[in-house]
Amino acid sequence: MTDFQQIIISWYRENKRELPWRDTKNPYKIWLSEIILQQTRVIQGLAYYEKFIRHYPTIEALADASEQEVLTDWQGLGYYSRARNLHATAKQINSEYNAIFPSDYESILKLKGIGEYTAAAIASFAFDLPHAVVDGNVFRVLSRVYNIDIPIDSTEGKKYYSVLANDLLDRANPAIYNQAIMEFGAMQCIPGKPNCGICPLVEYCISFKEQNIMDRPIKKGKTKVRNRYFLYLIFWNSTAKTFFLRKRTEKDIWQELYEFPLIEFESDEATMIFLNSQSNYLEPVSAAQKHILSHQHIYSRFAFVTNADLLNEFEDLIELSFEELGSYPLPRLIDRFIENNYSLFNS
Repeated sequence: MTDFQQIIISWYRENKRELPWRDTKNPYKIWLSEIILQQTRVIQGLAYYEKFIRHYPTIEALADASEQEVLTDWQGLGYYSRARNLHATAKQINSEYNAIFPSDYESILKLKGIGEYTAAAIASFAFDLPHAVVDGNVFRVLSRVYNIDIPIDSTEGKKYYSVLANDLLDRANPAIYNQAIMEFGAMQCIPGKPNCGICPLVEYCISFKEQNIMDRPIKKGKTKVRNRYFLYLIFWNSTAKTFFLRKRTEKDIWQELYEFPLIEFESDEATMIFLNSQSNYLEPVSAAQKHILSHQHIYSRFAFVTNADLLNEFEDLIELSFEELGSYPLPRLIDRFIENNYSLFNS
């Protein structure tokens, strides 16, 4: 075992967080945790992991669930394509592998929604196979320790880091080593200014010596962000205590989720012009709210419809009561509005 491996593993044994997916070799549970934790904080992900294990304790249970049930349980995590892939992969494993998770890296990598990182994580954590994980935390640790100036989002960078990570891998103990370097990046070598004074790797860290810690890792450039402007129309039937939702079926964000009838505009100014022109039919109930997605910023407004004729142009509307709402998966944007404005629906 090299000094690097020994230091990382020793640090991990002393500092690791106790998490349920670390106490199992069950590939289903490990896979589930990895999909949930992609771009999700551990504290938030833990609650979802426990809920999914309760609702779908086995691959068969997840495969037998409806997509709407899975999306509803996923609600609030975002990136709903991951939930759909999770469900599709459970069906695939159930039918093609007799509900037994494949145990080799190549077969795992062929599953829907599983890339090289997730396949390496499952292969090493569940089956002790020598495949190095390379996630954001690992990129950060390696880029700083070795002062790497190759962009992590370039083809060259991805190859370089993959080779380096596999060269450093403790092949006799791949599971604990992979967990250790990921945890080290999450807790010690953090994205913000880390406390290098207590870092056990500080004497090996070239970026620390060069005083460019905050410049590592390097990325080629930021992805262009698209701004979108949504106006949601709410028709509240105060007598029946119902309102309307529609299902998003387009190839777009939040596909297969439910929302209020929507009109999209080119700008917030255009939204306001429309609202003013429809003042006899609409009552605005919110200023523009910014909702940030990975490559899109959604600026949303909500308005109550005082004349139901305005909804005639919308097809496939579903009339629901609050009691029925829990069975329909909603984008977090809609769910948050309902939570924050519950009193408006009881006036």
